[in-house]
Amino acid sequence: MAEDIKGLIEKIQREGIQAAENKARQIEEDAHKASDEIVLRAKKEAQRLISETKDEIVRMHEKEKALLGQAGRDTLLALKKEINDTLLRIVTSSVREALSPEALYRLILEIAKKYSSSEKEEILLVMKKQDLEDIEKNFLNKLKNELKTGIHLKSSQDILAGFTISFDNGRSCFDFTDRALAEFIAGSLKPKLAEILKDATTS
Repeated sequence: MAEDIKGLIEKIQREGIQAAENKARQIEEDAHKASDEIVLRAKKEAQRLISETKDEIVRMHEKEKALLGQAGRDTLLALKKEINDTLLRIVTSSVREALSPEALYRLILEIAKKYSSSEKEEILLVMKKQDLEDIEKNFLNKLKNELKTGIHLKSSQDILAGFTISFDNGRSCFDFTDRALAEFIAGSLKPKLAEILKDATTS
């Protein structure tokens, strides 16, 4: 009887040890499996992050290229504007220097002869006060004798040099102020200037 009990105990112990070993192996297998899954997920996540990072780098690069391109265009436009403004200032200054009282007299005479109507309406000249005084003092009688018509002089603070001339009592006028003449001259120079700028930016 004692031997039977001893054998039963030994059997239970063997089976318990075997069960424990089986359980341990199962735990180990599950642990390996879980570990493999974690590693696989980690690799996939790393690949996803790397892919997203590469895409972001490409987007940032393209954005930087676009920003640099826009900055270049803005700089060129600003440069062109500055050059055109400088050109207009230079031409305006030169025109003002050229519009002496005698030059005004000759210009007024030529324009009046070319554009005045046969009705010989009174001519209205508008210019800055100092030029008006010079014309009135030195050239007004000459103009009246040459044109055989009345001439009315009017001063304007808005005109720094040059004049406007009207043949219909001011309803319309021809603009020969320094600003108008400078814009016309600068406008005729701009195509050549544009070619120079184009050559400079492509060379």
